[in-house]
Amino acid sequence: MKGVELYGRVRYAVQIEGLSHRETARRFGLDPRTVAKMVRFSVPPGYVRKKPPAKPKLDPFIAVIDRILGDDKSRPKKQQHTAKRVFERLRDEYRFTGGITIVKDYVAGWRQRTQEMFVPLVHPPGHAQADFGEAIGIIGGVECKIHFFAFDLPHSDACFVVGYPAETTEAFCDGHVRAFAFFGGVPQSILYDNTKIAVARILGDGKRQRTRVFTELQSHYLFEDRFGRPGKGNDKGKVEGLVGYARRNFLVPIPVFESFEALNSYLLECCRRRMADCLRGRDGTIGERLERDLDRCQRLTTLARRWPRLSPRCRWCATGSTTTRCRRSMVTATCLCAVTSMTW
Repeated sequence: MKGVELYGRVRYAVQIEGLSHRETARRFGLDPRTVAKMVRFSVPPGYVRKKPPAKPKLDPFIAVIDRILGDDKSRPKKQQHTAKRVFERLRDEYRFTGGITIVKDYVAGWRQRTQEMFVPLVHPPGHAQADFGEAIGIIGGVECKIHFFAFDLPHSDACFVVGYPAETTEAFCDGHVRAFAFFGGVPQSILYDNTKIAVARILGDGKRQRTRVFTELQSHYLFEDRFGRPGKGNDKGKVEGLVGYARRNFLVPIPVFESFEALNSYLLECCRRRMADCLRGRDGTIGERLERDLDRCQRLTTLARRWPRLSPRCRWCATGSTTTRCRRSMVTATCLCAVTSMTW
């Protein structure tokens, strides 16, 4: 095989000195066809197969292997076929006479070709992601589960977190109202998972049928909704990361507060302090990058600051029931009426 140095000298003679292929071939003792090849390639191209090698023993069974591996996609991960098990089934059920090596090579190539690919995400300013997380806390002297609403602006990494006694429609809506007020604007779009609070059902063509209350929220604040694929948390990885970050940094050790209102005052201060952080690989602080996000968000008008859907009759008693309406005079520390920032 001709070396890279010879390639360079031949290419220099033809392209810089202006020699013809035949003259260059005489100078270097090469065939003119070899010179033509060297002009086309800057380095030796090596041997390139014109077609894949034939597998006379395996080819008749490739369709069977593809079917076995394809069916495994819907099976539990710990009960899927290994290459050895595929070979044993071919040998015992289909009279395969080849060796295990060619089966293992094909299975490894099949899995590499069909695995899910990931690419770095780019987040333009003015868009958001939202989700709920859970943590244990002590509120009013009672240990309980805190359901916290997390709202993330991926471009700037600015965040807003607020806690509730339960993950309900009222908490979902109030979390949006608080987040919009905290940032002073409404994002162009918000990415969600397929929570039943927002999605009544997923239709056959993949379209979402929204719930009435979510449609009302969207109509009032005029943002676009986006939904991830079912079971694919990586579609909204930024807010998933925020949920874990808030749990590890805001709620460790286990928080102890007299009320959810006191807890949310603490979480609000945590979100404000984070604005001064400068994350690795990012230019400027979170607060500085937030300005670019807010430039693309729609500003809150006086009318939009209060959403009429949130009323004193919150349909949410201390037990988390959605069928019992609590009375304003009976509000307790675990009821949304006591933790909401809305004006009654």
